[in-house]
Amino acid sequence: MDRLRQRADFLAVANGARVSSPAFVLQSLDRRSLDRQNLGRDDSGPIRIGFTVTKKNGNAPQRNRIRRRLRELVKRLDPMSMQPHHDYVLVGRRDALSRDFATMLDDLRIAFAKPARHTHKGRGSKSSPTTDGLKPGPAPATSRKPD
Repeated sequence: MDRLRQRADFLAVANGARVSSPAFVLQSLDRRSLDRQNLGRDDSGPIRIGFTVTKKNGNAPQRNRIRRRLRELVKRLDPMSMQPHHDYVLVGRRDALSRDFATMLDDLRIAFAKPARHTHKGRGSKSSPTTDGLKPGPAPATSRKPD
């Protein structure tokens, strides 16, 4: 198992499927789907995993502690529970500081076993209520000229 290090890899995984937990969000991406899109990725490598914790989760020591706990979770997890040819990113949340470690490990096992919901981050996928006929738009302006 390798680590994700480059920003482009993290951004690619962010557009993939995700599973939420109180202490983290697990994002995953099937590298074989990237190959089908001719993006030049190689899917023959091992499973890769990355860790990220944003600044809104606390100061540097707190963020580092969250990151260390997430890394330890992955070390204790059976690698067979991860799917081959996938990249994973664990996004830490503030609850990772106070949540029981055994509970977090169970949450991670469930997250890997759960069918992930896929979220598209593309534009134009939602229609506005005025264009799909549910709500009428504003009435056209009329001229107020006297006859």
